[in-house]
Amino acid sequence: MGQQETVSTSLAGAVAEDIASSLAGVDAELARRYPGDPGTRQPVHTVYVPADAFSATTVREWGDQALAALDRHAPDAAALAAVLGIPDDLAGPVYDRVRAKLEREPVEDLRIDFEDGYGPRPDAEEDAAAARAARLVADACREGTAAPYTGIRMKCMEAAVRDRGIRTLDIFLTGLMEAGGLPEGLVLTLPKVTYPEQVTAMVRLCEEFEKARGLAPGRIGFEIQIETTQAVLGPDGRATVARMIDAAQGRATSLHYGTFDYSASCGVSAAHQSLDHPVADHAKAVMQVAAAGTGVRLSDGSTNVLPVGPTAQVHDAWRLHHALVRRSLARAYYQGWDMHPGHLPTRYAAVYAFYREGLERAAARLAAYVGRAGGDVMDEPATAKALSGYLLRGLDCGAVDPAETERLTGLTRSDLERLSGRPTAG
Repeated sequence: MGQQETVSTSLAGAVAEDIASSLAGVDAELARRYPGDPGTRQPVHTVYVPADAFSATTVREWGDQALAALDRHAPDAAALAAVLGIPDDLAGPVYDRVRAKLEREPVEDLRIDFEDGYGPRPDAEEDAAAARAARLVADACREGTAAPYTGIRMKCMEAAVRDRGIRTLDIFLTGLMEAGGLPEGLVLTLPKVTYPEQVTAMVRLCEEFEKARGLAPGRIGFEIQIETTQAVLGPDGRATVARMIDAAQGRATSLHYGTFDYSASCGVSAAHQSLDHPVADHAKAVMQVAAAGTGVRLSDGSTNVLPVGPTAQVHDAWRLHHALVRRSLARAYYQGWDMHPGHLPTRYAAVYAFYREGLERAAARLAAYVGRAGGDVMDEPATAKALSGYLLRGLDCGAVDPAETERLTGLTRSDLERLSGRPTAG
């Protein structure tokens, strides 16, 4: 044992106590506004289906059509890899997992659309469609055939359609309650939000429904769709999206970027409206910073180039979609929209390749961090958090298996959740 150091201080103990007292409000505010990751699975995509086109077999039909597209246009791993530029060592594992996913769980998040994809209808027709949607969702949840996440996109809070949107939401939620209760994977989307007060109105709707049906306060959450310029930058020059998250009072689950409405509102011509346009990057960067640490997740938008027609045309659309999905993933937008069954093969191919190509490197860095074994990169706690989050997202979507991550890192899922900051089941 070496000589013990003598430790001296100059500040009175009351100084730290006074500082703690002065910062108590800030401590509480940080805990309220920035709770961190919600600890739940985030779907890799959202599929939008017009309410009148939704049926009990929609999910299975999308999977079957996606498999048929693979059979016709990329019947084996080598063919798909050649189209998308997937490395040879990943081609087989990615292709096999894509096919298995399309057979087992082709849609992770389904939104029954009563907004742009449905349009204005006679009230009696929309009433019936909302009641039917509730019945079909309840049946699917009971039978185990529903997508893990399912819900509706109502009409927005603008005056012209506000009453219609509120009524549709009420009919749908009431139908679910009368069929046995709200499902765990229920997701509601509020579109075309321009002012925080519209989010406050949505909170009021949720509160009133919870009271009317005896639900626990806070049971109903919702997504905020960012598709107007006013949602990103308000007339006062402030970032409106941050104020919307605050107005949601903990009920906002995610922010969804609306590619085409937002681009159009910025004056971008139709030919150039895309996920990778500079106006899209700016909007999503503001959304990303506003949501960071709040537990509110981000979703990118969609491409309207559909993989239909002859094989060459399908391949072009697949390459575009695959590149856009990879671009989003690299920018930490881990979810997006898919508009056609033919987008599912490239959605999952891009997602699975993204997580598999970085698996061994991420696992080695995390294992070195945990074991303090050094290596060629010296990582900090924040990076370890990101590495474990990366592995967890790969596990959630089926890109990697628990046995793989445990073998490569020596860590269980609970270990990864602890390092990532996710709440654990225990």
